[in-house]
Amino acid sequence: MNQDHTFMMGKFAARLPGDCLYARNHMWCRPMADNRLRFGFTTYAVRLMQDVYFLDWNMSPGDSLTHLQEIGHIETSKATADLFAPIAGSLVELNRELLKDPSGINVDCHNEGWLFDLAGDTNALMTAEAYSKFLAATWENTQRIIKGKIIEEA
Repeated sequence: MNQDHTFMMGKFAARLPGDCLYARNHMWCRPMADNRLRFGFTTYAVRLMQDVYFLDWNMSPGDSLTHLQEIGHIETSKATADLFAPIAGSLVELNRELLKDPSGINVDCHNEGWLFDLAGDTNALMTAEAYSKFLAATWENTQRIIKGKIIEEA
């Protein structure tokens, strides 16, 4: 079992559970029964997005997905953005509760706020330790982008 990690986003701690794998698009992956892979947004992503208001999928169970295929859209207090498949695979299930009320993402992104289950290959995903190093390597640029958006909005 891999160890949990914490990435500090200034004063905010982004928890990275060691039982998950991580995609570069800031989704966690937890292997489930029946070769399912459950995906959700990392605490890092949730902190950057802040409140999620709306979530929409343009995929259905049984669909085959390619890596980085557009799979939906999200509206948050910070922006509206497209969502992309973290890996190639076959969609098994969507968390339909989030379509009615996406607040589960804000409240508990690692449990009730899960997004979808895929059947696929995890070779391209990172451990919590590797993801923490990836975040550290990109954190300075992320801060620059966030500060630039704040200045643009002022």
